[in-house]
Amino acid sequence: MLYICKDIQERLTSQGKTLCTAESCTGGRIAALLTSVSGSSEYFRGGIVSYQTEIKSSVLKVPRSIIKRHGVVSAETADAMRRCACKLFNSDYAISITGYAGPTGGTADDPVGTVYVSVGSADDCITRRFVSSALTRTEIQDDVAALAIRLFLEYTETHNR
Repeated sequence: MLYICKDIQERLTSQGKTLCTAESCTGGRIAALLTSVSGSSEYFRGGIVSYQTEIKSSVLKVPRSIIKRHGVVSAETADAMRRCACKLFNSDYAISITGYAGPTGGTADDPVGTVYVSVGSADDCITRRFVSSALTRTEIQDDVAALAIRLFLEYTETHNR
């Protein structure tokens, strides 16, 4: 994973671009992975762990209407988290994630292990749903943090600016 974070760092610093995170169920793991590379302060602006719905609305400024209409664990909420994080951190790009790490929570449509990841700029993104089943809470958190970083690398490769 370190080499992927190093690739992201090199790509963004060479372009003069910045990145931030808005995490929920991963509890800051994405930011921790990105900042494990020396020199990450050249491009990484910061992150927020908006674990509770109230914090997503009051601090991150995700519109309550999105959460009410689509649920706190949804593609729409992940997208709003990404857009709001870009604005909050004055950043070119953001990685956001919301989901059910378990062992409780989940729904029939989105069982424990379901996460929504959104990566990109305030206006352009890739958003995906991942389901990590038969894993522990820690395994889900680690797994989806790595998936989110890989998805962001994919985004930077296909959305060259």
